[in-house]
Amino acid sequence: MAASPLTRAVLEIDEYASGLGWDRPARLFALVDTVRLRSDEPGLAAQLGLDSDDAAAPLTPIEQDELPAGAPLDEFLATVAWPDAVTGCALTVERLMLPPSAEGSVPDGLDEAGLARWVAAHPDRQEVRMTVAVLRDGARESAIRLREKDSPAEVLTGSDLVPGLADALAATFEE
Repeated sequence: MAASPLTRAVLEIDEYASGLGWDRPARLFALVDTVRLRSDEPGLAAQLGLDSDDAAAPLTPIEQDELPAGAPLDEFLATVAWPDAVTGCALTVERLMLPPSAEGSVPDGLDEAGLARWVAAHPDRQEVRMTVAVLRDGARESAIRLREKDSPAEVLTGSDLVPGLADALAATFEE
């Protein structure tokens, strides 16, 4: 069992995304308190199979509508606001990453598109799926899965693995 409800939710979303396969668009999830969901929305809880399972996770991820195609992720997240019933949110997204040792070899003067092309051509690039979640109270959790090591046993978790994305998600709760 994962250590915290937020870690459990992140790993549940990672497992769900893994079941869909790779090369998928980003997915946004609301995180709701399962007990409150059962109380406030019994029909939805029943539809989600949460109406009688006392062993259900404390947080229930609910996938939101598909993100708009072609919209930059940061611009889209800046438009998101959550109702009070939402305890937190999570996002799963695939990206190319380089090891820290590659930072020193980034050519100067690249724009965003040029940098993306340079990373895509780099021999040490890794395809990763990142799942990042935040709660209203400031708690954060992330899971990173390498395409090269696509196994639940190889998923790395931690609260500060993708701080920029966690900051962007946390901003969706600011008024």
